[in-house]
Amino acid sequence: MTLTIDSRNISLEEIISATDIVISEDKAFKQTIAEAHDFLMEQIKTKPIYGITTGYGASGKNYVSYEDSETLQKNLFRFHGCGVGVNLSEKVCRYAVIMRTVSLSKGRSAVSMDLLHRLELLIQKDIIPVIPSQGSVGASGDLTPLSYIAAVIAGEREVYYKNEIRDVAEVYAELGIEAYVFKPKEALAIMNGTTIMSAIALDGLEAFEVILDSMESYVAGMFEVLLGDDTPVSDFVHDSKPFLGQMASAKNIQHKISGSKLTHGRDDRYTKFFEDNDLNIQDNYSMRCAPQVLGVIRDNLTIAKNWIETEINSVNDNPLIDGKNKKIYTSGNFYGGYVAHAMDTMKICAANLADLLDKEFALLVDHKFNRGLGENLKLAPESYYHGFKAMQITLSSLSADVIKNTTAASIHSRPTESLNQDKVSMGTTAANDFVKMMPELHNMLSIAFIGMAQAVDIRGQEKVSSHLKAIFDEIRQIVKPLREDRRMDIDIQNIKVLLMQKKFV
Repeated sequence: MTLTIDSRNISLEEIISATDIVISEDKAFKQTIAEAHDFLMEQIKTKPIYGITTGYGASGKNYVSYEDSETLQKNLFRFHGCGVGVNLSEKVCRYAVIMRTVSLSKGRSAVSMDLLHRLELLIQKDIIPVIPSQGSVGASGDLTPLSYIAAVIAGEREVYYKNEIRDVAEVYAELGIEAYVFKPKEALAIMNGTTIMSAIALDGLEAFEVILDSMESYVAGMFEVLLGDDTPVSDFVHDSKPFLGQMASAKNIQHKISGSKLTHGRDDRYTKFFEDNDLNIQDNYSMRCAPQVLGVIRDNLTIAKNWIETEINSVNDNPLIDGKNKKIYTSGNFYGGYVAHAMDTMKICAANLADLLDKEFALLVDHKFNRGLGENLKLAPESYYHGFKAMQITLSSLSADVIKNTTAASIHSRPTESLNQDKVSMGTTAANDFVKMMPELHNMLSIAFIGMAQAVDIRGQEKVSSHLKAIFDEIRQIVKPLREDRRMDIDIQNIKVLLMQKKFV
């Protein structure tokens, strides 16, 4: 999809789907951009304006002449070239370029159309800045990581280009592209914003939404293979506590178990109770309360997506320029508090999902609770086989890895830059923390679904719902049933590919 960018609101889905971007040629849009830019260019000739004809941060008291303002912009991205850590993925860096273009196109940053077209060129030519993941405290925005976009525009540092990391100067030379020379404020406008934390957050939320949908499939499978009572997912139950996420999770699970011959409902659970001494009249909380657990997560996911979308469409550099009314506003929209709090909350959501999965898998493999599935889901009776014993240990260890990293990054504000940046958001740290949980969740779910397929083998695939049968068939194409003890790490990695391809949604 080619995404046309002007001053309108751009959705997360549009950014995710965009294969190309184009800057609008609408006359009113171009006039708004020019109005703010031209007004600022006039103002800086006669007065000090922060970051344009003054130094930055605590150095804002230092006046810089109009003649030196171009050098000031160049020095800004150069002295911030100190990012560390692993590089962000090409996808996240691409998101960042698009998001920065969206923010600067609102017409309140006083950049020129030339700069917008240079950002457009990066996406159109697929020249994507390589951006380190660490070095930002989340206010004044993502200065250090965003300096890597500014530097690439100016013909410095490295880019992802044709599946390689290359020096951008070489790429520009091959394509006949001249390095861009920033006009006053333009490097600051690129760097002084919340774009990197937002790009990381969007990538994490994309992955987590698939994880959450897949988790609901796993919960539905648990209702089946543990011969569960499906009363807890009934409409009446959730109409009685009408949180949108809870109702949605219950409805999803209800839909997925449709057609199963293994579950039982409110009308026959009393008969089954008297027929089967092992049957509790109510299932464990990890099953019975699953819609309530996942519903909170689903609602928080919606909130997080809304906040990230608002952040992406905000003007978050400083100062802000009102070209129409000829005013300049010093402000703090670069503070990434909404992203930080959204990501801190999503870390807690990820931990709750991990904890629920750990509890449910424990029920599945434990012969005392799994309703006849046997010890560790063994298919062979010999005592020298061990089934899924070690798989549970790995899954449980991964849940601890997720849960232990839930400390809120936003409360760890680190004053810096001569105490000018004395209260910062830590939004980029929070987003990085959240994304780091995704591999553990992928591995946990991969183990759990392999165990689920084993349980289906034991129960009989002809008895399960069409939804669980489809998942079972996907798994059995690449992972054979566990009859004799064998290594399963490769199986886990293979199933993880299916999970990330949305095969279990």
